[in-house]
Amino acid sequence: MNTNKRQEGFSLIELLIVVAIIGIIAAIAIPNLLASKRAANEGSAVASVRTLTSAEATYQSTAGAGAYANLANLKLAGLIDDALANSGSTPKIGYKFVATPATGDYLVTATAATFSGLAATGTRDFASDATGMITFVTATGTAMAGNTGTAIGN
Repeated sequence: MNTNKRQEGFSLIELLIVVAIIGIIAAIAIPNLLASKRAANEGSAVASVRTLTSAEATYQSTAGAGAYANLANLKLAGLIDDALANSGSTPKIGYKFVATPATGDYLVTATAATFSGLAATGTRDFASDATGMITFVTATGTAMAGNTGTAIGN
């Protein structure tokens, strides 16, 4: 009778080392992934502000008869989609968009829904007006009062 039993598999130490290595890799990769997601959200927000700026110019020269519009009227005119039109109540890509018409001008703002912590959707807020220049400020959770931030590289 052979009393030697063959032991196969990994030891507890080997498994702990593998788990530790996976933990280190995750600790390095996850913050970079979240930063990339925030940057993508901000890029999409800038593109949406550009879309709204174009929609305002089109509305003003056609359906608006010289006046600018809010998001609801831009949607009714067929110039923006539902996701952008409803983004004041349901954020699109982590941003809330608002279009505020005024006499001879308008203000389009994109405000980060969550601007701090691990779940931050963006760290900058964006705005545009009839000049077409898009500006940004560090996100604070409240919409920009005017287009007075730092101009982005258009």
